[in-house]
Amino acid sequence: MNLSFFDQFASPCLLGIPLILLSMLFPALLFPTPNTRWITNRLSTLQLWSIHSITKQLMTPLNKEGHKWALILTSLMMLLLTINLLGLLPYTFTPTTQLSMNMALAFPLWLATLLTGLRNQPSISLGHLLPEGTPTLLIPALIMIETTSLLIRPLALGVRLTANLTAGHLLIQLISTAITTLLPIMPTVSILTSSILLLLTILEVAVAMIQAYVFVLLLSLYLQENI
Repeated sequence: MNLSFFDQFASPCLLGIPLILLSMLFPALLFPTPNTRWITNRLSTLQLWSIHSITKQLMTPLNKEGHKWALILTSLMMLLLTINLLGLLPYTFTPTTQLSMNMALAFPLWLATLLTGLRNQPSISLGHLLPEGTPTLLIPALIMIETTSLLIRPLALGVRLTANLTAGHLLIQLISTAITTLLPIMPTVSILTSSILLLLTILEVAVAMIQAYVFVLLLSLYLQENI
């Protein structure tokens, strides 16, 4: 039974071919292609409005130098958002529950922000490792602590996203299994548990959206420190 709970996190295969790449590329098909018309259908208008709002929210804390990252951050936000939400549908696979994928997204972007700071303002970037006014005896320890906290950032990004989505999917499956088991024995308890499952599903939709926003927001904050 324990193994079956985690089967949902295994990459699906067709004739021995992993389908994780297809599940990562499919959300991009939901977005409309560029159109020369001013007014399109309501879905396209809603999507364009949401993309504009997300871009404005992410770019507000950054200066003009950081606005060059608008396309990357907004695209990453929409990718994570669609993957997380589609993963809540039945019989689907959520690639963002895989730590390998999240680390593959977090590490290169974090490294790019770090290298940007070291190239443009090396003294300020290195100065973050040692706060001003530190006692001489504490300098080696603080440098080691700040370096460790700097290097652990991409790991924290990937683990945060993976853990939150994995925990939510496991809770939904556990409660669903309990409802199916209790239905022939205690129908009243099963119906009450179904209401809890409904509330948990709504909560998971919010978590899927919030975690995508937090992932990109933290990357934009790391970028802000280095520009």
